Amino acid sequence: MPELENPDFELNPFFELTPDLVCIAGKDGFFRKVNPAVISKLEYSEAELFERLISSFIYPEDKEMTERERGKLLRGEPLINFQNRYVAKSGKIIWLHWTSVYFPDKEVVFAIAKDVTIRKQLEKETEEKYAKFKSLTTYFKSSLEKDRKYLSIELHEELAQLASVVKLDIDWVSNNSPALPSPVKSRIDHAHAVSDLLINAIRRISFSISPRMLDDLGLNETLKWLCSEFSILNGIPCHFEADYNEAEISQEIQLDFFRICQEALSNVMYSVLASNVKICIQDLGEKINLSIFDDGKGFNFEQKNQTSVWTGISERVSSINGQLSIKNEIGTGTTISVLIDKS
Repeated sequence: MPELENPDFELNPFFELTPDLVCIAGKDGFFRKVNPAVISKLEYSEAELFERLISSFIYPEDKEMTERERGKLLRGEPLINFQNRYVAKSGKIIWLHWTSVYFPDKEVVFAIAKDVTIRKQLEKETEEKYAKFKSLTTYFKSSLEKDRKYLSIELHEELAQLASVVKLDIDWVSNNSPALPSPVKSRIDHAHAVSDLLINAIRRISFSISPRMLDDLGLNETLKWLCSEFSILNGIPCHFEADYNEAEISQEIQLDFFRICQEALSNVMYSVLASNVKICIQDLGEKINLSIFDDGKGFNFEQKNQTSVWTGISERVSSINGQLSIKNEIGTGTTISVLIDKS
């Protein structure tokens, strides 16, 4: 391999001693000069490094990407913060972080690289741990929803039906005993009204525990029903608006959106004294945004029940890799926003 004759490209003592990998490469793709760190990391002799194309040392899966970036470099675009993998003589994989500049008048590339293998290994371990914990979170959430669904079915199919039988018996007694004393008749009418309330309460609680409507009709229709039910029960107008493609978010996230809305409306019902509530889901390009607005008195984080609501929402948002923000001013209302990537 021909030596560079221009003294401007001689490696000075600093480069000889630096632990960073420093090299000069020709436009032809061969090393021209390397410092001891390159020899030490790649485990080849200087002669072995010079007799082979640099691309032959690159990890196979990174060759195409590296060639693409090298083309930009030779067209005058400096290479900054570029990372790729090399294979040492022993077979060890080394991650390198490059900064490179091409000098067209001399047709050489001057490059410096840092060994970031340990950092990459730590990143990989962190990603693996995160994936494990996310898998566990998904499992526990799925298990919890399964238990909720079972309880919901038991409430709806067992208790609601038993309450309906009691109501039928009360109706039978009322219709077939016209001569009952007035106080008894009054108590039967009262029992009839209470049985209606009981059946409706069981159905409402059943839906709250596990919204089967979500599986049958989707998130939009379920949230419309939730808003309508909230308005009827509390006398507080609650509106739902949607401007997104429901198919772009997974079933898991749809369920989490529903639960977040449930918790937020529960807080409005019991704590913030609002006169209007609005739920909105919007498409923001690469992301979907869920926002819940109320014009109530705002969160007071010193109150235990409101802190619990905030913590529950925050944990649920974290479990779906969402970004949570809250605009809250005592006396002027609250806006909760949840931003997620499209699935």
